[in-house]
Amino acid sequence: MAEYVGFLLRNLPALLFVVALGVAAASRGHGSTAERFLSWILLLPTGVTGLWAGIAHVFFPATAAAHIGWEVSPFQFEVGMADLAIGITACIAFWCDLNFKAAAVITASVFLLGDAIGHIRQMLLVGNFAPGNAGLPF
Repeated sequence: MAEYVGFLLRNLPALLFVVALGVAAASRGHGSTAERFLSWILLLPTGVTGLWAGIAHVFFPATAAAHIGWEVSPFQFEVGMADLAIGITACIAFWCDLNFKAAAVITASVFLLGDAIGHIRQMLLVGNFAPGNAGLPF
């Protein structure tokens, strides 16, 4: 059971993306098909993953750092708060209009692109291929 839970947590962003696509495809709600898919992608893989990453960095910094292949750092609190802000904003966007959704997408995109650049630098400069740095969440 612990291995199963560990597998789910390590692959949470991809799992939530697949679930979001399935729920959006199966549901018939207000708005266009594109808006329905955007809403579910904001809520699940963007919002829930942001909350999950934020909680990990803020409340379990040693575990989060080990998963990424880093040493514990005071900057984890700041990254965790940014993750929480993006997660909360993306979750709220699920119920908001397209203007709010667009702002949530822009914010998450800028942060996550910068995050990806940092992870690529870690791979290239110091050979950090830990699962949390170079694996599926990347």
